[in-house]
Amino acid sequence: MKKLLSGLLVALFLVLHTGLAKANYSNDSLVDGVVAVVGANVILKSDVENQYLQFRMQGSIQGSPDKVKCTIFENLLFQKLMLNQSELDSVKVTDVQVENELDHRMRYFISQIGSPEKLEEYYNKSIVDIKNELREVIKEGMMIEQTQQKITKDVSITPSEVKAYFKKLPKDSIPDINSEYQIGMIVKRPEIGDQEKDEVRTKLNSFRDRIKKGDDFATLAILYSEDPGSSKKGGELGLFKRGDMVKEFEAVAFKLKPGEVSEVVETENGFHIIQMIERRGDYINVRHILLQPKVSPMSLNRCKVKLDSISGQIDKKKLTFTDAVQRFSDDLSKNNGGLMINPATGESKFESGQLDPKVFFVIDKLKEGDISAPVLTKTDKGKEEYRIYFLKERTTPHKANLEKDYSKIQEWATEKKKMAVIDNWINEKTSKTSIKIMGDYRNCTFQRTWIKK
Repeated sequence: MKKLLSGLLVALFLVLHTGLAKANYSNDSLVDGVVAVVGANVILKSDVENQYLQFRMQGSIQGSPDKVKCTIFENLLFQKLMLNQSELDSVKVTDVQVENELDHRMRYFISQIGSPEKLEEYYNKSIVDIKNELREVIKEGMMIEQTQQKITKDVSITPSEVKAYFKKLPKDSIPDINSEYQIGMIVKRPEIGDQEKDEVRTKLNSFRDRIKKGDDFATLAILYSEDPGSSKKGGELGLFKRGDMVKEFEAVAFKLKPGEVSEVVETENGFHIIQMIERRGDYINVRHILLQPKVSPMSLNRCKVKLDSISGQIDKKKLTFTDAVQRFSDDLSKNNGGLMINPATGESKFESGQLDPKVFFVIDKLKEGDISAPVLTKTDKGKEEYRIYFLKERTTPHKANLEKDYSKIQEWATEKKKMAVIDNWINEKTSKTSIKIMGDYRNCTFQRTWIKK
């Protein structure tokens, strides 16, 4: 798990670094760093060096440094060729699509490191700043992805082709398949009563009264705010634009005048009061104090008792897990039959190292078809809930075979066929695209022809 997390953090660092390098690029200051130009898109020496650094830190270097760097460089040539084609084809990626993808990536990184505050602390940047630096890189990546999908959209594969592909694999090249888990869950979230909400509103209103009488908003935020990422900065969130925060928060924040303090605002994160610091064009900077209503022990215990009852009915075959999910789960996973989705693959299977250690500790003790006792967990927003886990399937380590791993082998065979289509596309486009390779990279032994004779 630590190795996976380390790799993710290195990858995010390199993406941030690449974004900054491109943002600061100019012909005068970085022309010596340009190692290739594909159409109107440049590859910098630092692009290659940074990816090489990532491979070294992950311990995945195979071959001499020069050979690895040439492989990385050729992959960058391919990406820039697709980016050039996407620009020629006027591929459209909307701001909404970019923001959705940004949010998806940030949620993934946050889930791996533990919390938004830990991610901000690791990079010494706010979430807003990280997103701003990633935005253009993400947009280019989405344009490249659309172009690649367009190139391979008609590729399909038959069962006979899958079998033929597998039979041609040398026996010593057949991959090992690690143990995989398919896990379902039923989630019960405690209700927060009106009394708990009223207590929080009353406390925030008392803070507003104190500020009106001269108390410092920033000091109160340090002392009382339950947003660990901003409380130590006096509640300051840093510059952000519309779309960066939840809509209820923005609806109030953007109407404030400098120094003005809002009424109490309720969002999915809790209750806030907000103070405007400054406005810069489309961006604003505010402070806030966040308080979250506390779930009563009685309400939390009701969730545990309910899941105990559900678990018992499933064990006694009075209720199937699938029916129980649909009837009782409070989580969106109910739309997927309760199955947990692996954020790294988008599929419902996990290797042990991809599971949260707390989940693995519970699941590892179950047999296939078993359901766990209720487990108290915390969401990424720090809210408590109870879950029961269902072990649908656990595979044992083995050599890949058609009987157990047909879908994986089908995927490998399809990828090989797609690569053949992409190779033909590259050969066609390189003959029509201006490609210049500078310096030592002209001496690389490429798999494809990039330099015209």
